[in-house]
Amino acid sequence: MAQPETENAAHRMFGADSASRTLGIELVSAGDGRAVARMRLTDQMVNGHGIAHGGYVFLLADTAFACACNSHGPVTVAAGADVTFVRPARAGDLLEARAQERSRFGRSGIYDVTVWRDAEVIAEFRGRSRVISTPEGV
Repeated sequence: MAQPETENAAHRMFGADSASRTLGIELVSAGDGRAVARMRLTDQMVNGHGIAHGGYVFLLADTAFACACNSHGPVTVAAGADVTFVRPARAGDLLEARAQERSRFGRSGIYDVTVWRDAEVIAEFRGRSRVISTPEGV
């Protein structure tokens, strides 16, 4: 039987993230440089072509990225990010963003996030993080 996940800094940060939670994003898991977040696309998230607006797909990936890089504890923010949209998503689709730490060095880090719809990749995101505070006050 799986152990329940221990709350960490990522859970506390997400609890205060009204932007993500207002859009219906759910934090599934976060810890040890990883995170999983989900969001169901609504009619309001669709652009004039009838597909998901890229900003919402980016936001879901960015939320998973933020939770992954904040799972270590120090306050960490995005220094930059890139996204590649692989295929379209539509209203009603349930998207899942899976973030994984690739490297941490000094106060910086690199994280990859894949956004999925079932078994299909919707987008690939790479985020660069920067620690802005630590328990020691850096």
